[in-house]
Amino acid sequence: MKGFSMRRFSVLPLALMLILAAWICPVIARGAAEKANEGNSKESANESVGGDAEGTGKMTVPDNFVLIKGGSFLMGSPESEAWRGADEKQHRVTVNDFYLARYELTQTEYQEITGQNPSSFSGQNLPVENVSWLAAITYCNARSEKEGLEPVYAIDGQTVTWNRAANGYRLPTEAEWEYACRAGTATPFYVVNSISVEDANYYGHYPYGIEDNYFSQEKLEIKPGQYRETTLPVGSFKPNKFGLFDAHGNVSEWVWDYYGEYDLEANIDPVGPTSGSLRAYRGGGWNDFAKNLRSAYRGSAPPNQGLFNVGIRLARNVAPAGGVVGAPPAIGRGQMDNKAGKVLVAFFSWSGNTRGLASAIQRQTGAELFEIKTIKAYSGDYNLVLEEARQEQKSSALPKLVDSSLNLDLYDTILLGYPNWWASIPRPIASFLKSGDFSGKKIIPFCSHGGGRLGQSVSDIAKLAPKAILGESLSVYYSGDSSLTKAIEGWLAKNGLKKK
Repeated sequence: MKGFSMRRFSVLPLALMLILAAWICPVIARGAAEKANEGNSKESANESVGGDAEGTGKMTVPDNFVLIKGGSFLMGSPESEAWRGADEKQHRVTVNDFYLARYELTQTEYQEITGQNPSSFSGQNLPVENVSWLAAITYCNARSEKEGLEPVYAIDGQTVTWNRAANGYRLPTEAEWEYACRAGTATPFYVVNSISVEDANYYGHYPYGIEDNYFSQEKLEIKPGQYRETTLPVGSFKPNKFGLFDAHGNVSEWVWDYYGEYDLEANIDPVGPTSGSLRAYRGGGWNDFAKNLRSAYRGSAPPNQGLFNVGIRLARNVAPAGGVVGAPPAIGRGQMDNKAGKVLVAFFSWSGNTRGLASAIQRQTGAELFEIKTIKAYSGDYNLVLEEARQEQKSSALPKLVDSSLNLDLYDTILLGYPNWWASIPRPIASFLKSGDFSGKKIIPFCSHGGGRLGQSVSDIAKLAPKAILGESLSVYYSGDSSLTKAIEGWLAKNGLKKK
């Protein structure tokens, strides 16, 4: 018995060792495979099969680009998403592999190529902004040429065509941008349902859902936070799951597409409408409410106009695509026309700030003055009018206006004034824009605000009057200060309007 016990216990350690080895070996092998795959992923993220570097058949891509593996996703927003736009109709889209820059383009990068820096804020590692869509396209070609790549775009005035087989720098499409921003999520933001000032740079006083909870904030997932009132160095926050920084906030980012209704049939690498008067931008900026940072939110602006909260994120092809895309703007050369013709100063005012601005503008221009009035007056109480404005904006209301003898056909240029309400236009302005035909007319917005500047009001005007020509906008803090007269004079000059 003693001998039997000793033999039995001497076998047990050997059996345990065999079992342990059988468990450990696959784990080690799996870890090694994962590490190898990770290395291959890093290598592929820095190479493209679309070009040839020194005869290798591959082209090195700058280190700050990420390989976005293609796939299918639901583009747009569900009808249940709070504060969604009517232009966000949800539909399934497939995109192929592409490269996208980790960071928004910096002022240093822009200046190295162009020798210029149009930005409102100054700092080497700040994102470039106040740059038009056309300037962004021009930059892409210039950088491609400098680095020995084939330029993507052919530019003839405002007519731009895109050679999809070229290997140079380009703007992402709307579909590519939203796919990359979402990074596999289907929620309003890539940080799930709401976004804080620790996640992105935006108008932190107005987190997602504040409109419905302004006077009672217990139900807010994210409470109001800091409003920095400036851009921040790129990469100041954590990236999304694809490794992209600042896809929400800091500055919005131009995309290739004309702005327009989604083509629900074009669901494989869509490039947007074939023509239009506006170009789209995405992501929201430093002065935007959280609702306008959502992955599905769509902004729009004329292609020749720079905005202080819109910048650039570059893209590259992984492999050549087919065809040439592009068409002239729907309103042709009119976007470059600075002839004012007969001028009207039309405005809506609640507190009197905008009325004061309109009067100051009228004194400098000698233009006719017209006040937009609603049949049903708004409350004189600030808190109550906030709620009235919120309800109207949420329902896209068109409040009825007081009848007037105004004949819009008599005017070529409309200086359009309003207060910034909930980061947009007051709905009486929407009623005014719906009341007549603004095709070919020049609309030049001016806005009184309490800190958010123009918000997304210019984009909303562009969407309501897509065939109008939008001029350079003016934003004034409340009723302005001692510099107001000079600010108005400079703004008028930018828009080709002379003092009387």
